Amino acid sequence: MAKALKQNYGTGRRKTSSARVFLRSGKGNIIVNGRPLDEYFGRETARMVVRQPLIAVNAAELFDVFASVEGGGLSGQAGAIRHGITRALIKHEDEEGGGEGGTGTGGATSWHRTLRRAGFVTRDPRVVERKKVGKHKARKSTQFSKR
Repeated sequence: MAKALKQNYGTGRRKTSSARVFLRSGKGNIIVNGRPLDEYFGRETARMVVRQPLIAVNAAELFDVFASVEGGGLSGQAGAIRHGITRALIKHEDEEGGGEGGTGTGGATSWHRTLRRAGFVTRDPRVVERKKVGKHKARKSTQFSKR
């Protein structure tokens, strides 16, 4: 029987995108929907957003990331993957016994604190406002004439 693979899971959401992220120990490969990160995201900013949590905790070369993401556009998908990676990193730290009084960090601040300060832990609640009946867009209305 094969040995079970040790991995951590995190769900990330942004706008209308949701990502399922699996974190395994590895060499730093990031696979999104079966394709490498550089192939899936054409824009450099989207690739940078995905890598941010790993770089913040100096773990870019320690983990392989496998993400499946759906919904929204590329910007929302990149943010969802970032949120999922952050949650998976925090779960990994909790299981390994890092943080305050833990053995993993050697007195340095915990990953959770570092990621929280960087603003990656909080889910960005901003979503597109829905269009209302009788309006052109969500808030844009017809021109008002008094007389």
